[in-house]
Amino acid sequence: MAQSDSHRPRGVVFPEVDGKRSTSTLGRTVVADALRPVDPVGAQAAERETNWRQGYLTHFRRMVEAGLLDDGEAAVDVARAGLDSLHERMRVATSGGDVPLAAAFDGGDVAPLGTATVRGTGARSTELSLPLHGERLRGDALRRQLDDWTCRGIIEPSAAEAVRTVLANPDWLDLSDQRVVVLGAGAEMGPLRSILSWGGHVVGVDLPRPEIWKRVLEVAAGSAGTLHLPVAGDAAWSAGDLAARAGADLLHGLPAIADWLTATDGPLVLGNYVYADGATNVRVSTAVDALSVELMARRPDVALAFLATPTDVFAVPGDAVEQSTRSYRGPSTPMRLVRPALRTVSGGRLLRRNYAPGTDPGLNDSLVPQQGPNYALAKRLQRWRATVARRDGRTVSLNVAPPTRTRSVVKNRALASAYAGAHRFGIEVFEPATSNTLMAALLVHDLRTAPQPPTTPWREEAQGAVHGGLWRTAYDPRSALGIAVVLGLGSART
Repeated sequence: MAQSDSHRPRGVVFPEVDGKRSTSTLGRTVVADALRPVDPVGAQAAERETNWRQGYLTHFRRMVEAGLLDDGEAAVDVARAGLDSLHERMRVATSGGDVPLAAAFDGGDVAPLGTATVRGTGARSTELSLPLHGERLRGDALRRQLDDWTCRGIIEPSAAEAVRTVLANPDWLDLSDQRVVVLGAGAEMGPLRSILSWGGHVVGVDLPRPEIWKRVLEVAAGSAGTLHLPVAGDAAWSAGDLAARAGADLLHGLPAIADWLTATDGPLVLGNYVYADGATNVRVSTAVDALSVELMARRPDVALAFLATPTDVFAVPGDAVEQSTRSYRGPSTPMRLVRPALRTVSGGRLLRRNYAPGTDPGLNDSLVPQQGPNYALAKRLQRWRATVARRDGRTVSLNVAPPTRTRSVVKNRALASAYAGAHRFGIEVFEPATSNTLMAALLVHDLRTAPQPPTTPWREEAQGAVHGGLWRTAYDPRSALGIAVVLGLGSART
């Protein structure tokens, strides 16, 4: 039965195949296209995958493996091919039918957006401080915490060094000389709160939902910064009803948002912090990528910012492999007693080594099946764009963020339990306030230091990584996941 016009999807959508908008077909095809320039056999394997929702793990790993060939040029080829495929295949649904994604900005009679500006009245934070376990760490206390995290393998040494550099240059924190666009202004992992507290200018974009904007406006009013936000250009508003008038929808309003950001005083830092459940995550991530391409074509002063998920596949440095290997060879007494039995009864599936000893780079595969192929594609898309934009000479900040107890994670019971039991395997799960402040500091570092010419993209992603220990733990993360779930049952926070 055909959908009525009022129930048809609008905005950025998956393409129709045989009358259906199949997320699996799109994902399988894009991954195959990404692999094809450098790994034709892998491309064929992806195309033949009959159970994409479970089988995608192998193919997402294979894309990183393929990208490590040819001194990093293969990584750029994978990224460009994947992006080209996605942009070619995704569609924009209009009242007249589907049109190519490239036509999203043709506009027509698009109602323009207006701008509301909120200037905070709070005192500016002039030093970097990090909330952790109910305290705020500053100065030497923060440096000691960075040392502890580095020693335990929770963060990469380069991440600790970057934060120390920001500590030594507190004037860097004031980003009022730039306009940091926070797409997903209400996101738990976004830098909005920190940048405003340091006196910066934030251009916030999120859905027109009053409950989101009430929180964001409250943060802005109490800060030392300035928040610029979109409002319907043809609607009157006042301070009292601004939350009800604010917002713009990336899925359905790309032309208006692009025009609004084009007219915004710059330079712009376009930060992607959007998230949605299921297939909508791919749709909104594609919309953001299309917006990024459009803005970069219109303006030369656009930098890009992303947070990579730790639950993906990454090339990691040899010293991470060495630390993991030492941990495997020297387990705790309880683990030494139970590991042989668990390995035997599981046929070797449980508690596998994280890496083959001596590998450089190592390949850390922390993909979590419960998050699904749509989440994996949405996050991989961001890494592809970062790779291509950096190669094209743009300033790009992409840092691996730690496992964090965000609302989207803890509402999944299995993931919440795994996070609760993860400390048994040397994994540290962060609270949102700690994560977003730490990642905002790394963003400041990236914007204030001269970017280095790109060489080997997949290896460069290890710089500044805050992976929570996933890269340096003794065990392949998926081989310990089920045990962590069992150990975390009952203590998970939901």
